Amino acid sequence: MYPKIQHDIDQPILDVNRLSVQFGGQPVLEKITFHLHIGERVAVLGPNGAGKSTLFKVIAGVLPQTSGEVNVYGSTSSRHTCIAFIPQRTQVDWHFPASVYDVVMMGRTAKMKPLVPPGKTHHAAVRRALETVEMLDLSNRQISRLSGGQQQRMFIARALAQEAELMLMDEPLAGLDDPAQEGLLQLMEKLEREHVTIMAATHDLDQAARHFDRILLLNRRLISFGSSRQVLTAENLKVAYGGRLRMVEEGSALMALDSSCCDWGED
Repeated sequence: MYPKIQHDIDQPILDVNRLSVQFGGQPVLEKITFHLHIGERVAVLGPNGAGKSTLFKVIAGVLPQTSGEVNVYGSTSSRHTCIAFIPQRTQVDWHFPASVYDVVMMGRTAKMKPLVPPGKTHHAAVRRALETVEMLDLSNRQISRLSGGQQQRMFIARALAQEAELMLMDEPLAGLDDPAQEGLLQLMEKLEREHVTIMAATHDLDQAARHFDRILLLNRRLISFGSSRQVLTAENLKVAYGGRLRMVEEGSALMALDSSCCDWGED
């Protein structure tokens, strides 16, 4: 059971200052600086290899930074249990023998005493989380039998059971059909009303502009951070994507796609 870190609510929920990360002497992130407000939905855009996944893992305390600071409510992010990292679905072993309820209960781990079975409080938190994502009726289903949208909802439920206030979602909409994407976006709006802050990596610029409060455009360094009007300019997109950006008309919408967007590997 981890001690609860006190939050200074006068500080940003997330404050990243001159964050740099190197692997094998090669820069992955360079002097990234930004901060988030409580309850924001922020889309993180950039081509594959831009450092989106690395940024999330450093914020969550999964990877160390080379230099710079990451603070949550004024103290080091790695000490907080209020951050939840939701990985890409392709990085999960869906054949692991676990039920939806088992996975969501994993969100309570930091609040449990070692070797003590979960009590009423923990079970109640898991049921509330599953109700929020509308999956209580699927509690006993094996995770291998879930659809893509249900898989994402399960991970959000685990984050809610963890009592996460900051959710880092790595490509949550990738590979989902339109109804599943729309349902997940509506769930994000619901979480925003409950003051949960969300950062979601995506390759869909049009979707980012329509469904998120602000956009962070990244390619190793922070190119732009602000409203869609401020960020999604031809100049910024050229800097971020270079020749890898394709513009595609879809109905009345103009979609901007990374030509490498079908490779869902680490970025």
